[in-house]
Amino acid sequence: MLRLASASLAWPAAMFVWGPGFVSEAHRHQCVQLLLAMKGTVRVRSRPEEEWTECGGALVRPGAVHEVQARDGMFLIAFVDAQSELGVALSRRLQGDLSCLTASQVARWQAVLGPRLGQRGVESWVKQQLPRGRGASRIHPRVNRVLKHLRGSIGISEDFSLETLAAISGLSRSRFMHAFTETVGVPLRPYILWLRVQHAACELRKGSNVTDAAHSAGFADAAHLDRTFRRMLGMTPSELALAKRSTIQVGARA
Repeated sequence: MLRLASASLAWPAAMFVWGPGFVSEAHRHQCVQLLLAMKGTVRVRSRPEEEWTECGGALVRPGAVHEVQARDGMFLIAFVDAQSELGVALSRRLQGDLSCLTASQVARWQAVLGPRLGQRGVESWVKQQLPRGRGASRIHPRVNRVLKHLRGSIGISEDFSLETLAAISGLSRSRFMHAFTETVGVPLRPYILWLRVQHAACELRKGSNVTDAAHSAGFADAAHLDRTFRRMLGMTPSELALAKRSTIQVGARA
């Protein structure tokens, strides 16, 4: 794993994964997703009854149901926290649930990344080419306490009860739940589940087996992790083959 030096939180705002082609079932998750074909095209659509859209790269809105067919070649996938500076900047480029990148944008990014993806090249691309903006979502300061706690505690603590998290925030349980959903953009439980999925993905990438990754991330067993991966990423850990892919994590600002 390679963490960019800009990180000020323990948990990354984005995870970039690159490797050979894949196919995903219909799924949804809480991040802005960026798909980029290094050669050829990727096919995306919102629902099984819709027509496929074919393009060199695409953006997917958080919470949007989508399917992906990226069968041949090398592809880069980014899962970006929608509330981060990068997530907000990418979201501004979205029109609807799915938006294809322009051919000129795809060509420019492909040229910068080069024919052989590597950590140094991807890190440079992230820093220099991906959009930035001043509009990172404003998080309620009491909620931000909880976000820091959650990001630092996945894989360590299992006490993520509403009572405990509300106490950390210093708000009543009802006020905390309202403030969390309003400023983070998703309810508390889906957000925690997404952090668990990210943690499991990182453990798998480091070489853990599915059972150990599941337990580390707080899932009951490997089958539970398999079901959650399929629902949120459209494929199982084995199908995603994280151990055969490369990743970097990009840090968020507090």
